[in-house]
Amino acid sequence: MSVEPYREITFDKEGDGPAGQPAALAALARQGLTDLVVFAHGWNSSPAGATRLCSDFFEPFPGLLAPGVEAGYAGVIWPSMMFTGEPVPDYRALVTVLPEKEPVLDRLTELLVTAPADEAAFAEFGALLRELTDVAAGADGRAGAAGPREPVPEFLVADPVEVCALFTEALEADAGLTEDPGTARGSGPAAGSGPAAGSGEGLGRYWKGAREVLRQATYYVMKKRAGRVGEFGLGPLLGEVARAAPRLRVHLVGHSMGARLVAYALRGLPSGARPVASVTLLQGAFSHYAFAARLPHEPGRPGSLRDLQNRVAGPVVACYSRHDTALGVFYPLASRLAGDSASLTRAAGLLGSDDPRWAAIGHDGVQAVPGTVVRPLATVLREGVPPSGCVSVDTADVVRSHSDVCRAELARVVVSAGRTGR
Repeated sequence: MSVEPYREITFDKEGDGPAGQPAALAALARQGLTDLVVFAHGWNSSPAGATRLCSDFFEPFPGLLAPGVEAGYAGVIWPSMMFTGEPVPDYRALVTVLPEKEPVLDRLTELLVTAPADEAAFAEFGALLRELTDVAAGADGRAGAAGPREPVPEFLVADPVEVCALFTEALEADAGLTEDPGTARGSGPAAGSGPAAGSGEGLGRYWKGAREVLRQATYYVMKKRAGRVGEFGLGPLLGEVARAAPRLRVHLVGHSMGARLVAYALRGLPSGARPVASVTLLQGAFSHYAFAARLPHEPGRPGSLRDLQNRVAGPVVACYSRHDTALGVFYPLASRLAGDSASLTRAAGLLGSDDPRWAAIGHDGVQAVPGTVVRPLATVLREGVPPSGCVSVDTADVVRSHSDVCRAELARVVVSAGRTGR
């Protein structure tokens, strides 16, 4: 580990962790610590990989702190996985975090490797995805109940050939390829080109998109898990730390799905507890409307974290980058598929990412929260982060991909948000 003192906070998929973790963190305050920086990783394949990420991320911090600041560090280690471009997506990581689903994953992997060009194989693929994500489909093919807070994504119960075709086209569009999108079932083949809808010819091509569909299905599982770990694990733990060490200032930092985790920890704080001095979200994989009191496209509904920025003593900073393809292309595609079943038969309408309803906070920052300050990274590094409220920082100058977050510049943003920097 690159920094000391360092502690790890571990949770299982339900947000439960070993006894004694809050006491161990509170003990740091009795040793003279004034501040605790807590970092939650995103998709990761192993606890060891998450620890290495924490070490790399924290490395610049000691040289950035102001005199008199005594900081400690903690990594939140939770069962997640990486979002990568492996030929067979994340199989080992999936078995690690979903061991009870190993037979399902074995068969999914076999289908992705053999890529049979027939509709029966795609139908089996869709059924296996529903089993993987614990989603039931009714007799009419519609999604079964998934709990009061988590609507079932439509792509898990729609025609799997159509869905895999959509993701194939999104991959090809993102890569700058020029293959005719008219070959997708449901979009209508272009005159004189592409297989007719329902034929087996050419269906093998759509296994490319199926790999992305599997990642998006596991994204759905991890989305629920990150929120649960934050709300029922980290939030209550921070409340216990606050009771034992009321003067310890906690700075929450999360990357990707870990940003969702630390944000949902605000919802899990006990009433009256305000231990969090700042929050920094790095390429956050959740809605840019999360903190909004009302959604622009549906004014009767609030964001899932409505006004919870008010539970933070300092700022809530969302760092975003237009170079993040995972959030700029596939996050809005999956989000739109989750909420717009009619569009499943209109591939062209799903490939763009310009509809603000479906964007991620790590792609364009906090939206629909009055008073949000927007700054380029250079300005923040020169003038600092505003002392409170929501702040969106465009980090595209240094963040060139979804996982590109171990940067000294981002560490400087964190210490500026926490008022701990030189």
